[in-house]
Amino acid sequence: MPRVLSLSLALSLGLAATAAMAGPTEDQRARDAVRVLGDIQQIPESSIPDKLFDEARAIVVVPDTLKIGLVVGGRRGHGLVSVKNPDGTWSNPSFVKLTGGSVGFQAGVQSSDIVLVFRGNRGLDSIVNGKLTLGADASVAAGPVGRTAAAATDGQLKAEIWSWSRARGLFAGIALDGAALSIDDDANQAVYGEGNTPRMIFEGRATGQPSSAVVDFRDRLEEANAAAREHRLAEEQRTPLGATVYPAAGTTQAVPAQPAAAARAPAHERLAPAVPEQPTPGPKPFETVPAQPNPAKVEPLP
Repeated sequence: MPRVLSLSLALSLGLAATAAMAGPTEDQRARDAVRVLGDIQQIPESSIPDKLFDEARAIVVVPDTLKIGLVVGGRRGHGLVSVKNPDGTWSNPSFVKLTGGSVGFQAGVQSSDIVLVFRGNRGLDSIVNGKLTLGADASVAAGPVGRTAAAATDGQLKAEIWSWSRARGLFAGIALDGAALSIDDDANQAVYGEGNTPRMIFEGRATGQPSSAVVDFRDRLEEANAAAREHRLAEEQRTPLGATVYPAAGTTQAVPAQPAAAARAPAHERLAPAVPEQPTPGPKPFETVPAQPNPAKVEPLP
């Protein structure tokens, strides 16, 4: 009997761990990533352009990235990455690490939130297969903000990765050349269980189910992507100012009635008061009309 109870208890604990795995550290990282994602989308001056969000292949959010410098500087942060599935939905997130170094005149400590938007698969494949060096393995550019974000077009959104950073106040575009982005295998094992690879997580084949805090990051991406797509479609369907609108094929358009003759008359005639028509004078009833003299000359007979 004690052996049976021990097996049952172990099985229950194993099922509970499989149903919602994650430690307090991973859950807090997920909640911080959700906060950063909400902040950047709520600020029109720094939000990710609708077109870029709608066409994004993957999004990385690294909150509270520390940058420490004293002649030789370094950057390190932990975040999450989620990829877009072929049907337009977003995958469960994988945990990632962002590291980098720099040399130069610098001193101090700075904490910043970083958001990366991937437009292609090449950089994403590099992350899955090991490590991605920004600027070397894939081109990275400072993300558009303000008016440049609203005016971003196909010709302007050619970089493979776009990046934003917020140290204080609003987000701003930042170049992260030289920083390395890699998978945080320890965090993934703690959340999804042993033996799960990033590809298994992205494809929904992980053996363990993440906690609600981790899943919330994916859900927020779904909501933000749907809002960006709806806003983009509304902007595309809006008629430009001064454009000529033609009726759709197969429809008839009512022809306005022609103006009345009075409306086409000159203004002085339309504004003049109406004068009642005077009757034409004629003979009164039973009135004797005198004979008019004959103008011809009458000669007497001989």
